[in-house]
Amino acid sequence: MIKRDAMLVALDKLLQPAKYRDYCPNGLQVEGREQVRRVVTGVTASQALLDAAVVEGADAILVHHGYFWKGEDARVRGMKKQRLQTLLAHDISLFAYHLPLDGHPQLGNNVALARVLGLEIDGVMEPGNPLSIGLTGRLPHAMSAEEFADYVESRLGREVLHIGESKDEVETLAWCTGAAQGFIEQAQALGVDAYLSGEISEPTVHIARETGIHYFACGHHATERYGIQAVGEWLAEQFDIEHVFIDIDNPV
Repeated sequence: MIKRDAMLVALDKLLQPAKYRDYCPNGLQVEGREQVRRVVTGVTASQALLDAAVVEGADAILVHHGYFWKGEDARVRGMKKQRLQTLLAHDISLFAYHLPLDGHPQLGNNVALARVLGLEIDGVMEPGNPLSIGLTGRLPHAMSAEEFADYVESRLGREVLHIGESKDEVETLAWCTGAAQGFIEQAQALGVDAYLSGEISEPTVHIARETGIHYFACGHHATERYGIQAVGEWLAEQFDIEHVFIDIDNPV
């Protein structure tokens, strides 16, 4: 068991959110009961995750995508009201860490994805930047782009969209989980064979085709399931609390 505020201190020390300029507040977003015995982790604090956490008897929920994003309507109505009402009615705390979770060098989304895919990490996409989120490295062994797409699908359980010639050999790549398709030109400038992220946008296709870099869109949700689990497991080991990861399916 751990006190809620002590859990916040531990997470802030681990993930160091003060170092990042983010699009949402990181840390404790909704205050619940003082004592935490069971924490539920998930990618996004959707209503489905909240309802499942209530069933699990969670004292706290820890997610990558929380609430109160820059530019969102501040009024508490409709979907926002229902979500907050669920948390407050059941006295459940909500913790959320966005960019700090992407960038953590041991437990973050990008490092965790590398472990799942067996990628060898060589460096970061922004050399010299200690807060660089994207990583560079190598595949377990050289393979065709088609083979790599199939391999990723088998590891993530999600269909991969590949842009490029299927028979080309791929060995080096850069990657950044989630909605990081905009980093493709940065990846191309590094001279890697391929770039992998979660989402894809219309311009991404043309950039990949015209620059010759292979692009693999592997799903925002699918690429960001692993960092939050790693932090939940870390909490359980450090403070002898129960941890349950709940995967709410999302095809994006």
